[in-house]
Amino acid sequence: MQGIGMLLEGIFGSVVGTTVSVENVGLLGLTHIGSRRVVQISCGYMIFFSIFGKFGAFFASIPLPIFAAIYCVLFGIVAATGISFIQFANTNSIRNIYVLGLTLFLAISIPQYFVMNTAPDGHGPVRTDGGWFNDILNTIFSSAPTVAIIVGTLIDNTLEGKQTAVDRGLPWWGPFQNRKGDVRNDEFYRLPLRINEYMPTRFL
Repeated sequence: MQGIGMLLEGIFGSVVGTTVSVENVGLLGLTHIGSRRVVQISCGYMIFFSIFGKFGAFFASIPLPIFAAIYCVLFGIVAATGISFIQFANTNSIRNIYVLGLTLFLAISIPQYFVMNTAPDGHGPVRTDGGWFNDILNTIFSSAPTVAIIVGTLIDNTLEGKQTAVDRGLPWWGPFQNRKGDVRNDEFYRLPLRINEYMPTRFL
């Protein structure tokens, strides 16, 4: 099912398929291949291997230390790829240093607090009469990437956001906000089977 889902996402323009899988982000940063055709072909392999059990058994026989080494490389590249986006911002700006530092610190400390104060029965620090509400908040604030994106987005867009657009690196991203802004955008945003003619978007 994941292969089929990623195949559909690759057809309709997703660069890395199911982007919630951080392995895809790391693989994209490692290979620098962002072609949708690659996503479509890899999805075909996923579907093929899932049908024939012998291939699945082969991958299951790979020793765990090898998988651990692969994950170390992939997650390291995921972190480095995320940090590399800072190159478009002014790293000499005290505002940007403050936003980056506070985001990294809270993204480490808040999830650590939630993990350390989670009881053995699974109840976290948030304890109200609504169990579903507790589960949502405890899950969100136990995830370091989620805390980082919430804090970073909030601070970056509220702390002198409009006055420091150049320091934030926003002009660099401007040409990629619509199809005619850059010659590479047509490949990025083009949909197959002339769907663009029937599905207007802000990128046209």
